[in-house]
Amino acid sequence: MNGKYNLIINDLSDKYKLSNDEKKEFINIIKDIYNHYEFKKRAKKNFKHHGNTTLSEHLLEDAIKTYKMSKMVKAEDYDINVAVTIAMLHDMYVLPWQNSTVKIKNFFNKHGFRHPVEACINAINWFPDLFKDKNKAEKIIDGIVHHMYPLPVSRFVDSKKNTAELQNFAKVKNISDEHLNMIIESTKRGKIGRISFAKPKYKEGKIMSRADKKVSKGQFDSIESYKALITGKNKKLKTN
Repeated sequence: MNGKYNLIINDLSDKYKLSNDEKKEFINIIKDIYNHYEFKKRAKKNFKHHGNTTLSEHLLEDAIKTYKMSKMVKAEDYDINVAVTIAMLHDMYVLPWQNSTVKIKNFFNKHGFRHPVEACINAINWFPDLFKDKNKAEKIIDGIVHHMYPLPVSRFVDSKKNTAELQNFAKVKNISDEHLNMIIESTKRGKIGRISFAKPKYKEGKIMSRADKKVSKGQFDSIESYKALITGKNKKLKTN
């Protein structure tokens, strides 16, 4: 850990009152994702996520908030590593989305509905070791897919057709049938036509989804930031 994001982790550790031992444990969980090229790419100024908060800043705060909330969970089968991993991967979509020039034909394939599936596909491609254990893989995938609840997610119904208008559809061929089926089956839960209204299935995903809502409230800097989730356009950001 170094530079700007070391300072951010220190600040977040203070904000969420992590002890030194907790901070060390948290860093040990996230280090492989944190040090990956694709995570660092999303720390650049052009990769705005909520308002002017970069995507990496958002992921780090979600992860540390998830870690802190997870410490309160008493269930013996709860996996804090899985919960924090979901937080670090849940928004690893392809392109900056506020004011994207990519044309999306179907309303329910816009960023807010589509990006969880893109994030799953990227995560499996970039961090295959995290998905070797079947039970953990299913928890991570379902947690990512449904992290936006109650906002629905675009259904991924056919690996041969880009029905969800995924911007990383070419990466689907790199995913095993087992993992691909996990994504598809997850988007079938709570299905209504093109979308799924299901909650996260596992406790780890539920905790992360709650953490995301709490963190995001403090990062949206205007009504335009909220509207951009659906429209894909943030007029305010253009003038900054």
